[in-house]
Amino acid sequence: MSHIKRHTRHRLLKALNVSPVVFLNGPRQAGKSTLVQSIAKKDYPAEYVTFDSTTQMAAAANSPESYLKERKGALIIDEVQLVPEIFRALKIVVDELRLEQPKLKGRFLLTGSANIMALPKLSDPLVGRMSVLTLYPLAASEALAGDGNFIEKLFNKEFEPDSAKYKLAEVMRLATYPEISGSQKLERTTWFDGYLTTILQRDVRALAEIEKLSTLPNLLRILANRAGGLVNDADIARDAGLNPVTSRNYKTLLKMLFLTFELAPWSRNIGKRLVKSPKGYMNDTLLLCHLIQYELSDLEKNRPELFGHVLENFVATELLKLMTFQNEKMELYHFRTSDNKEVDFVLEKSNGQLAAVEVKQRDSVSKADFKGLEELQRLAGHDFICGIVLYRGRDVVPFGQNLWAVPVSNLWL
Repeated sequence: MSHIKRHTRHRLLKALNVSPVVFLNGPRQAGKSTLVQSIAKKDYPAEYVTFDSTTQMAAAANSPESYLKERKGALIIDEVQLVPEIFRALKIVVDELRLEQPKLKGRFLLTGSANIMALPKLSDPLVGRMSVLTLYPLAASEALAGDGNFIEKLFNKEFEPDSAKYKLAEVMRLATYPEISGSQKLERTTWFDGYLTTILQRDVRALAEIEKLSTLPNLLRILANRAGGLVNDADIARDAGLNPVTSRNYKTLLKMLFLTFELAPWSRNIGKRLVKSPKGYMNDTLLLCHLIQYELSDLEKNRPELFGHVLENFVATELLKLMTFQNEKMELYHFRTSDNKEVDFVLEKSNGQLAAVEVKQRDSVSKADFKGLEELQRLAGHDFICGIVLYRGRDVVPFGQNLWAVPVSNLWL
């Protein structure tokens, strides 16, 4: 599916026109190599090397500065996290080049399958010299050639009825890693088995010394079974048979490798009324299904409650992807009060404006579904732009001031 247009492309080209170093990170197999090689052919002539090649990796690790200085033009380095020493060398080389070209831009394009921004000793040398972008697996709007601007429409309160062109489970099967987008269950199972083996054995070792490597697959399954729930570190550690410190460290590694993520609770100095725990999710919904050993169609027919959790995970990953297409920086949270009024997702702009999204897997909505949104609206005051319940019905229905029931298909239109 390499022909699919990636919405991050224009932001990547823009960044190359501003910063000397651009780092495109994201999960392994999300399409980073395909994207950078396609822009190298057309918009950004550059030499391409990958540290997945043991020869290139050995040469770069042996003498990082020389490795960079020998290349006179723009350079793309794929899987850069495999040679951590390269980051300090990049700072030295960029600073030297800037003496000759003060407005140096687009000299190095790096890709990595680990979030090095979580490792200050690697990322700090490049502060002020590097733009960071993230490429996730395909968003539904990419797989279906939509425009990818749901978040913009959300803040503008522009919603559309559902044309019933696509079935929800069909769309969820497309919004995944490009290589398995739309594939059959057997192919996906084989692919995910190999994918997890590569990450949990090879990539983990490149990032950290792990004593109990064999416990990671089990920990990942435990987190998958808790997707969409509040994170309870003590319970997770107990279920995984790990001490709490080790469990937290391993969880951090899984986040760095873009397998899981957490959403902090939204608050605005409201203190004790709000629950402080984050909520945990898997970075890919088909990976979640693989780990809990359910097929989407089975869940939809036979386990509606569990399908509701999987749908919430799908919306979480879609919002995460859609945020990377925006020029404006924003944060994603969840909202929950101590008396259990909750909203699945809160998008907050840097100016404090926010929009909120509740997810229901039913095809009808009632006033009771807006309880959490109404509470958030009351607490946020004028900053509350709108709140919606995403549901499986066809119509856009107003439910009070700045509150709507909105078909879930708006995510990918």
